[in-house]
Amino acid sequence: MVAIELAVVLLFIYLGARIGGIGIGLAGGAGVIMLSLVLGVPTSQAYIPVDVILIIMSVITAIAAMQVAGGMDWLVQIAEDFLRKHPERITFYAPIVTFLMTLMAGTGHTAFSTLPVIAEVAKGQGVRPSRPLSIAVVASQIAITASPISAAVVAFAAMLAPMGVDYLTLLAVCIPTTFIACMVGAFVANFMGSELKDDPVYQERLAHGLIKLNTAQKREILPTAKTATFIFLGAIAFVVCYAAAISGSIGLIEDPALGRNEAIMTVMLAAAALITVVTKIEADQIPSAATFRSGMTACVCVLGVAWLGSTFVNAHVDGIKELAGALLEDYPWMLALVLFFASMLLYSQGATTVALMPAALAIGVAPLTAVASFAAVSALFVLPTYPTLLAAVEMDDTGSTRIGNYVFNHPFFIPGVVTIATSVTLGFVFGGILIS
Repeated sequence: MVAIELAVVLLFIYLGARIGGIGIGLAGGAGVIMLSLVLGVPTSQAYIPVDVILIIMSVITAIAAMQVAGGMDWLVQIAEDFLRKHPERITFYAPIVTFLMTLMAGTGHTAFSTLPVIAEVAKGQGVRPSRPLSIAVVASQIAITASPISAAVVAFAAMLAPMGVDYLTLLAVCIPTTFIACMVGAFVANFMGSELKDDPVYQERLAHGLIKLNTAQKREILPTAKTATFIFLGAIAFVVCYAAAISGSIGLIEDPALGRNEAIMTVMLAAAALITVVTKIEADQIPSAATFRSGMTACVCVLGVAWLGSTFVNAHVDGIKELAGALLEDYPWMLALVLFFASMLLYSQGATTVALMPAALAIGVAPLTAVASFAAVSALFVLPTYPTLLAAVEMDDTGSTRIGNYVFNHPFFIPGVVTIATSVTLGFVFGGILIS
């Protein structure tokens, strides 16, 4: 019966992946019905990440308000100016830009705005665009596991809190390890593929006049952009400082009236309200923003897949613990492999985290192992179907960022694997120092 139940879980995850986008959440709900009503698996102990979903909603509302007020355009303009001033280092500076933007916004979709700039700057410098584009996409994905306001980090921090690892310790490990790993990945990407001038596909496209070099274009920045951005960044700073003040390691505030998760929700909603009032944007425009729609999609995905996965795991947690506990104790890095392959299918760092991390901790995985392996939930680049990856391919008219005939032979794979492997390795080193 266990094999049948597992097959049902995998089947509905596969169906969700085939549907794409919000489909993974929709299929997750259908899978829960199959497990419970048809196979008799109880759902009473299933983990439904309500706090995570509410945090995504509140954070995305603040980001969407900032976007409507023009703040996102202003940040992208700053990033573009920075990249165009240092074109010769585009392979290293591009991932820095996408990493920082994801770190601040809590969503990797901010990379969409910078990918055309990266492609154009690289092409103008004679650099193979696949090099900076590949590591920039990877950096935008792995930075989710370091963002103070991302759903994955907030959910994982809540799971670790009873085990003595607080929110600040998690960030202290994840931010430096993922950033350093991105730079290692950039170094590897810098040697991937032939030089642009030697690429036969590029030469063929150049001969047919299919390649254009665009000049820099200044965006029209709304006068409210800076104000909205500073309010949003101030809200992030307040959340981090408040989390530090109430943490057990610092303890400036004992027995706080407002918990960390509640603080994130309320501060972000308040920030959205302040942006709306101060910049005088129309509140009705916020739900129409692209970031708001993507955030609500993420909520459904997290709900469906977490419910499906935890329904199965909680019904068989003792057997899973007996089977996997000893293996992970002897080979802790195996958790990173499990997370790596799961995220390939789930297409979401948050969904992978809430689906698998509770089970890993329940079977006795050490907090250090879990924290070190956390970056492995970012393997969204493996299958060449993720939106930012496809956007990078489409935006490179030189043809250097192309997908091969064997699915996995694309320019994102090796830099991505190197980045995650480096981050996990560094996670054990940094975590060994900071986690007792």
